[in-house]
Amino acid sequence: MEKPEEISEKPPVEGEQIKKKFVVRSATDLQRIRLEKLMKNPNKPVAIPESPREKDHLSSVPSFVRNVMGSSAGAGSGEFHVYRHLRRKEYARQKHIQESSKREQMDVDYQEKLEANLRVAEEKTAKKRAKRLKKKAKAKKSKSTEEPKQDNEESDKSSTSEEENEKKSEK
Repeated sequence: MEKPEEISEKPPVEGEQIKKKFVVRSATDLQRIRLEKLMKNPNKPVAIPESPREKDHLSSVPSFVRNVMGSSAGAGSGEFHVYRHLRRKEYARQKHIQESSKREQMDVDYQEKLEANLRVAEEKTAKKRAKRLKKKAKAKKSKSTEEPKQDNEESDKSSTSEEENEKKSEK
């Protein structure tokens, strides 16, 4: 019968850190390990990769094809592969042209939509501003007219409040 091996842990020496071995079980563990590694030395510069650039099909595909041929009867067996390669390049070129025109159209549509939204927002703001100024002017006018009426009798106040109620109901 074998005895299980004893695990002896040495006490850490001063200045030496205990290294723990992590087992990566999920993407969050991997992310946590990477963040801990970055945060061990915050003064160390971090290399941030650039975003990948779009593949430019036009640079690899010539716009003028000199060796124009078709897959016709009588062509050699090697000519078909050349034709197929040229055809694939032409399709890639046309696809790139269509994608770029679609992207430009989407940009134009987006800019038009932004301008329309700004216009609508300005119109709403102008309308609310006019309403606010009109209300302010009306309040100022009614305040200036109420000051001399304070000397009048109570009956006049009740009649003015009835008129105000009628005006509110009309709105």
